[in-house]
Amino acid sequence: MSFNQIIKTLDELDARLVVLLCHHNADPDAICSSYVFASLLKRLKPHVEVEIGAPQGISRLSKHLLQFLPINVKVEPNVEKADVMVLLDTNTIQQLNNLAEKIKNSKAPIIVIDHHATHPETEKIAHICITNEDASSTCEIVYTFFKEMNTKPDKDEAKALFLGIAFDTRHFVLANSSTLKAIAELIDAGVNAQETLPLLSLPMDFSERVARLKASRRARLFKIRDWIIALSHVSAYQASAARALMELGAHVAVVAGQKNESIEISLRCTREFHNKTGVHLGKDIAKPLGEFLHGMGGGHASAAGVNGFGDIESGLKRCLRLLKEKLSNQ
Repeated sequence: MSFNQIIKTLDELDARLVVLLCHHNADPDAICSSYVFASLLKRLKPHVEVEIGAPQGISRLSKHLLQFLPINVKVEPNVEKADVMVLLDTNTIQQLNNLAEKIKNSKAPIIVIDHHATHPETEKIAHICITNEDASSTCEIVYTFFKEMNTKPDKDEAKALFLGIAFDTRHFVLANSSTLKAIAELIDAGVNAQETLPLLSLPMDFSERVARLKASRRARLFKIRDWIIALSHVSAYQASAARALMELGAHVAVVAGQKNESIEISLRCTREFHNKTGVHLGKDIAKPLGEFLHGMGGGHASAAGVNGFGDIESGLKRCLRLLKEKLSNQ
């Protein structure tokens, strides 16, 4: 699948409104890839209206980046009137929260552009799936569209792509050779790396600090073979808390949070754990855990998330059981 096929679909439908959708609490990769995709689309199809939507808002860091990039994000995008919907950095419609049912029942074709493992339920409803797990980020995939169309990003587009890639690679720690080549080309396109990279650094606010400390205090540790598994729970900042547990020494960190009957779980593991065990958090743990919790889960090999229904204890117990089963089969 390619960008040309997306253009062909728009032509066949004589599309007038394309709605781009990002997962809830959209991160810089989601926001920046959507902005650049919209910009490229408008360049090639000036008559098409493009909206960027992020149900239930965007992350604090993404909001910070809006000060430096001309990105307009709608919390309530016009999905009912969309001729085509595009999911970017979003591999399940459950990540779109209150819009999930509207999108599932919509007759508008759905296009998925993502660097996560494709979810089977998403494949069933998608008209086009452009996914690549080897890509560092959705921004890196969107950058390939410029090459395909034999065009170059302007300065703002290049800056957005740079920021999205830098964010998802943890400031290039997880970058491979193709990623670094793309970064070099974006710098050639006008990105000042020394000025742009610091935009991804925010001072940690008080609530996030408290969440990290609470997660550390509440952590339960389990040793499976040579691996330390840390399970914990906090009401917010689950992903940040999971990273904190990793920094303290856990090989795998799982942090859950609950709001009414809904449960969110963030999973993180070290590269060493993934490389030596072959466990893929998105496919092997988050996906079945999401099904167990009557929701959905997915993500990367070393970073994944789950949204579902139930209670924290049963969710964490099931997660631990899944990890034990995968590790015992080796």
